[in-house]
Order: sequence, then structure tokens, then C-alpha cells
Amino acid sequence: MQELSIPELQAQMSAGQLTARQLTESYLERIRQLDGLTRAVVEINPDALPLADSLDAERAAGNLRGPLHGIPILLKENIDTGDKMQTTAGSLALAGHLAGRDAFLVEKLRAAGALIFGKTNLSEWANFRSTHSSSGWSSRGGQTRNPYALDRTPCGSSSGSAVAVAANFCAAAIGTETDGSITCPAGINGIVGLKPSLGLISRSGIIPLAHSQDTAGPMTRTVTEAAILLGALAAPDSADPATAAICAGVDYSASLNPAALIGARIGVCRNFLGADARAAQVFERALEILRALGAEVVDPANLANESKYAKSELEVLLYEFRADLNAYLAAHPAAPRRSLAEITAYNEKEREKIMPFFGQERMLQAEKKRGLKSPRYAWALEQARRLSREGIDALMAAQRLDALIAPTNPAAWMIDPVHGDQFPGGGFSSAAAVAGYPHITVPMGFLFGLPLGLSFFGAAWTEAKLLGYAYAFEQAAQVRQSPRFLPTVMFS
Repeated sequence: MQELSIPELQAQMSAGQLTARQLTESYLERIRQLDGLTRAVVEINPDALPLADSLDAERAAGNLRGPLHGIPILLKENIDTGDKMQTTAGSLALAGHLAGRDAFLVEKLRAAGALIFGKTNLSEWANFRSTHSSSGWSSRGGQTRNPYALDRTPCGSSSGSAVAVAANFCAAAIGTETDGSITCPAGINGIVGLKPSLGLISRSGIIPLAHSQDTAGPMTRTVTEAAILLGALAAPDSADPATAAICAGVDYSASLNPAALIGARIGVCRNFLGADARAAQVFERALEILRALGAEVVDPANLANESKYAKSELEVLLYEFRADLNAYLAAHPAAPRRSLAEITAYNEKEREKIMPFFGQERMLQAEKKRGLKSPRYAWALEQARRLSREGIDALMAAQRLDALIAPTNPAAWMIDPVHGDQFPGGGFSSAAAVAGYPHITVPMGFLFGLPLGLSFFGAAWTEAKLLGYAYAFEQAAQVRQSPRFLPTVMFS
């Protein structure tokens, strides 16, 4: 079943050539054979096969829920499920925590017929525990590894979701992002990742980092699959006021047009290119494809560097992490820890298990923050939002742009548990993340066998437009390659 898309799988099931049970069994067997190398999947739903049988029975009875019926999906392990699987954000501090009910987005997936058959590893606490963490490491799941070169980072924090999709352990996965946590691992693992506008997908039932930037999003092998998943996920939720204006049932697949780039004005954020001339060559080839597809490439269209609001963003995240996590725990009275303070105390007590490589500096900083009524918090939030949104909106208006582009990521760096992530620069996530605007990455090419992604982002609520642009590029470029689980980068 490797590399078959969701529409291709549906076609086989509709033709009676495949069942949801057979498909789930094939993914489970591939996980059994290969996930010892990548450590992407932390838990399998013990009811996965009975669920598959039930969905097969519905299909046989003529009850087809939609394009996700019987499709096995993996969830990032900070997303609540009302089943026998744990939700711990990768931390042993919440080991054994059963959420008791599905997150709203999980309800939507199940209603659409998706089969939730497991959960994926992540950077512990969505990579907000330490200042020198190793992306993809959690005390529950260990170190997730890049399937293209196993000694290289998977990026994070949605590390396991990206690796599982890239490695064909599932048809698709759900990740979450606060700043780069969908787009970076998607780019570095050679898949499509979509971080939608803030409020398009409900945040209720997800262990939070910061409500002003948190969102879930689809992680898939193709843009078509991302559009299908987004259509199932986007809906208003009374428990999340940010979704109040959302229309459910939008068919994002309707925007997937190979001619979508004709006449589109695409701005090149060249100041986010990074220092690697070899990666820059891959980007230049992508620009040639865009021009050949009829895009009007505005080069350069440089966006203000995130240093203008980085300090304000961090301040916001520190305040909101404490407040939002404590609120989540208060709503889950069976959780083994009741507050951020209890979690940090437990981490210290179990230091050898939980902090063998890096500490919890960020969590301790957050614990010192006291309430979202603080004038300092209000000032930081206003600064971060205004500067990020004004920068994007002013640039797009002045240049009459439909979208902005830049490389999503540098080539994956070496995993280093001693020093943590050695990010070489060239990433492109903060502006859209802080502004709450949509951002999609699509495979762009390779450098020494390591994937590079191309990012499209723009104004709020322009997901359909961005999906169309990404689809047109994807169809023309056709650069996706399956990983080979090599031990390191091979130079010949």
C-alpha cells in the first residue's frame, strides 16, 4: 500500500479490492517491521481492527461517510481520544492519562469515517520544555529519527506524525503547531504539511502550548490529501470561540487546479533563503517551475525578519503555556498531575528518566508568570500580533501579492542529544505562526538525499488559494520520493 493516496485507496475499497481491515493490517505490519528504526509511533489503538471491521460493515451496507471512510489516520500524542490510548504530550509526568473523550477534531474525523489507529511521538511538551532540546525526543517515546537518514533530525514538534506519513506507516496524520511544528517536520521529512489560519480547526481537547498561536493541521504525502483532511477538520466548535465564524463542509479539493498559478503574483522572501548555496540552487529550480506554470514571480519581496517580534512572541508563549496547561489539567481531573508546578516538581524528582539530556528551563520560566491579566502579557501579545500581521499585510498590499514563498527548511541536521538542535538557519515559520495566518509546505527537492520543502503562505483564511498553488507546483515538480531508512547521508 506504499505511496497510495487516499483517493487511490478509496477506489480500491470501492472496487472490492481492499478492505479497511486489510489496509490497517498492512500499516500495522509495516510499523512492526520498520518503526524500531524511527520510533515515530508511540501507541497503537488496541481496538484498531474491530473499528476497521465496523467501517467495512458500514461500507458493505451502503453507508459511506465520505472520502475518509475506512482510512487509517495517526494522531500526534497531545490530542485527546476517548478510547484506550493515552494523551501525555510525550511526558512521563502524564503517563497513564486517559482523556475520557475525543478532542473535537477527533470527533470530526470519526464522523467522516476515519479510523484512528494510533498516536505518534513528539518533541516533549511540543518542544517547550528546554532551550536546548533535541527535536523529536520525549521521555515517553524516546528519539524519533528521520527516515531518509536515521542519524538526522525529524524536526518537531510534530516529529512522529511527519515521519509516520513519510515512511508509509499510515495514510495521513494530524500534527499541531505553535511555531513551525507542522511545517518544519513536514519539510524535513519530504511531505505536505498545512498549518491553517488560527481558528479554522478547533483547539479543544488538545494539550496546549499557547492559545494565540496553537492549531492542528493535516500532514500528508500529497496536497490532495491535505485538502480532503482539511475539509473534514474545519468546523465551528462551541468550546472554541475562535472557530465561531467557520463554515463546515467546505470542499477544499475544489481549489486543486494544475493551472492555479497562472497570473498569480508570488512574492519571494529571499531574505529567508539561508546561507547554504546548494539548497539555494534547489530553490532557484523551484522558482523556474513557478514561472513556467504562469506565476508572476516578484523577486525579491522581502518580509521583515522575525527578530522584530521574537521577544514578544516568547513572552506570550510563556504566559499562555502556564495558563493554558493549567486550564487543560483542571478540565481533566483524572490526570496524574494537576498543574505546571506539579509537573516541574515531578520532572525534577524523576530527573534521570525525564531529563537525561536536557532540562526544563522554559517550563520553569513559564511557572513564574502570573495570569493573563498582566499588563506585560497584554503588551507582548499586541506587539507580536501587530508587527507580524502588519509586516505581511503591508508587503502583500504594496506588491499586490497573492502569496509569499521561501524555503521551508534547511537540510536536516545531525541529532545531538548533548547540545540539542543545531538549527542552521533558513527556516520560514514564525511570521505566519505569530500572525495566525495559513502556511503550507510541499516537497521542493533534495540535498544529498535529504528533503527540502517549499512554503506558500499568505493572508488569513486563504487556505483554498494556497492549496491550489501548492497543488499546481506539486503536480509539475513531482519530487516526492519514499525514504530508504539509510543509517546516514550517502554521498554516492
